[in-house]
Amino acid sequence: MDFALSRELERYQERVRDAVAEIVAPVAREADEKGEFRRDVIDRLVATGTPAWGLEHGSLALSIFYEELGRADSSVRGFFTVQLGLVLTCVMVSGSAEQRRRWATSLAQVKEIGCYALTEPEAGSDARSLSTHADRDQEGWVINGEKHWITNGGAADLALVFSGSERGMVAFLVPTDTPGFEREPMPGRELGHRASDHVRMRFRGLRVPHEAVLGEVGKGYQVATGGLQHGRLGVASGAVGIHQACLDACVEFGRERRQFGRRIGDFEMIQAALADMKAELDASRLLARRAAWLLQTGRDASQALAVAKLYCCDAALRAADQAILIHGARGYSSEFPVERYWRDAKGMQIYEGTSHIQRVIVARSLMGKDEN
Repeated sequence: MDFALSRELERYQERVRDAVAEIVAPVAREADEKGEFRRDVIDRLVATGTPAWGLEHGSLALSIFYEELGRADSSVRGFFTVQLGLVLTCVMVSGSAEQRRRWATSLAQVKEIGCYALTEPEAGSDARSLSTHADRDQEGWVINGEKHWITNGGAADLALVFSGSERGMVAFLVPTDTPGFEREPMPGRELGHRASDHVRMRFRGLRVPHEAVLGEVGKGYQVATGGLQHGRLGVASGAVGIHQACLDACVEFGRERRQFGRRIGDFEMIQAALADMKAELDASRLLARRAAWLLQTGRDASQALAVAKLYCCDAALRAADQAILIHGARGYSSEFPVERYWRDAKGMQIYEGTSHIQRVIVARSLMGKDEN
């Protein structure tokens, strides 16, 4: 069993790392503190060709792409996870020939931005309890309802909207300039991912044609869960990136910071924390890459993705928590990035299915159906 990346993927990882270091990392702190979505950063990264290469070469390459982004800026990583892992995947898997022709290339090249509008104020983990409703008539569908915490929503040209109907859940491809489509920034200030574009959406008599339905009427839940599998890979891989960044920061700080006449990294308690952080990092990376490999080879990856999302996100938060403690007072300020890593890691336990929900998925897959 060979756990090494191919030379081609190693070269790709180096390309992504260099691009992230040049384009993303230098502005990550400023964008976070301003709460500013940087479209220019997205465009410059797209121009390097690294997102397109990852798409072309499958889930393992994309996992590497997400991980390297996560090391620098989870907000940028979140953008691409939604754009490529959620929206584009759903269009490619469930879209008609005409829908793919209209949207796939522009989404892949990020000439147009997509968002995944599933979550509602009263429907998060329980995706079947949507209050957004679509009524069908001879001309098409009329959608009324509300969504919130929609990443990329303010900049999006296309919204993948999930709605209830008399025939079950339906997925719609909705251009955001459609009359009746309203959006506004989420109130308050996010704990993490502050440079992401989060909005609340309202649909008031929003009319779309029959051709806007993605997949089959009543099969919207299957469309949603298929996209979420790829989204969870992006989150798990991004969490590995945060974890790596925490370890890097702690090793550097442990070498430079001196107390009682010694480097703090030479004290056994700090060494124990670093060793635990490294062990969990290796486990997280292997779990994420196993899930990516299963997706890429067409195997059933549902359980592996849930395990990876659960473990990688929880481990990243533990690493960030230790990183702040090791940095002491410095870790409690945005002068050092570890406090941002903690804030971002906390959010990753929540979206694309909370850690609680991932445990439910794993447990149900172990137990199987009750035959009695």
